[in-house]
Amino acid sequence: MKNTMILAIESSCDETAAAIIRNGHEIVSNVVASQIESHKRFGGVVPEIASRHHVEQITMVIEEALAQADVKPADLAAVAVTEGPGLVGALLIGINAAKAFAFAHNLPIVGVHHIAGHIYANALVQPMVFPLLALVVSGGHTELVYMKEHGSFEVIGETRDDAAGEAYDKVARVLNLPYPGGPRIDQLAHEGEEAVTFPRVWLEEDSYDFSFSGLKSAVINYKHNMDQRGGEISPTAVAKGFQESVVEVLTAKTLRAARAYQVKQVIAAGGVAANKGLRASLEAVFAKEGIAFFVPPLKLCTDNAAMIGAAATPMYEAGVRGNLMMNGRPGMELKSWV
Repeated sequence: MKNTMILAIESSCDETAAAIIRNGHEIVSNVVASQIESHKRFGGVVPEIASRHHVEQITMVIEEALAQADVKPADLAAVAVTEGPGLVGALLIGINAAKAFAFAHNLPIVGVHHIAGHIYANALVQPMVFPLLALVVSGGHTELVYMKEHGSFEVIGETRDDAAGEAYDKVARVLNLPYPGGPRIDQLAHEGEEAVTFPRVWLEEDSYDFSFSGLKSAVINYKHNMDQRGGEISPTAVAKGFQESVVEVLTAKTLRAARAYQVKQVIAAGGVAANKGLRASLEAVFAKEGIAFFVPPLKLCTDNAAMIGAAATPMYEAGVRGNLMMNGRPGMELKSWV
């Protein structure tokens, strides 16, 4: 019986994480040290602070992941690490820790694309059935990715400006909501009965691309206009209207792409996939369409190392290897490895 265990490390932004993954789908341990409290007062992630926290946490997080799994380095097949994209200083902490561990214990190293990790978080809860369509929605990314098989990535749509998560955080700041703003807007949207009507940005008729900058600007302009008139805005009505616009566009484009590419499965991935409104909309639409839809549990939507281990396993089994010359790649593109 196969027993491939991989130590995975993730440090691309503001979570320091390590995990032990068996056979690409079993979480043996999954440790995450979050930095939210440190960045909250700044209203967003400060790269230098994030890097310093990674330096402080990385060794302890790796040791805790090994201890919780009761695994020794000799039990491991490989070390996996997020190679990019992300904050370059943050990436380097994880990469250098992974290289040091791999060198010390004579283990191969596998560099993983962060978005591939988010997609493969789904493999930790159910098998991936191809061809499939992945909707990736996070703080820095909004993409539709078509996959014919393991390791085959075709980006058929992406954001042209603000990603959905960025728009959530910027609108949250306009509404004076605490960081991170996405979960709070989602909460307010479900509390409100009235909704302010905001535009839906569809772009060209046949495009699968996204654009949320204009929606963000519409919210800002609405707030400014109300301030100039001396009027009061309803945060719940703004949040509900904003979220309805984002969810409608994401759902409609994902459905159109799923039909066009005749996929067997649709999966959602990334931090914004934790959004209750988006999850409910996608579940309802694809249940009606008769296409299997899955989204990971909340703890696997946000950044973690388990997803990196899940993506690394088929790479390792296909013979994909990095080396000790590996460097952080903040602008790394999602490319097929098959």
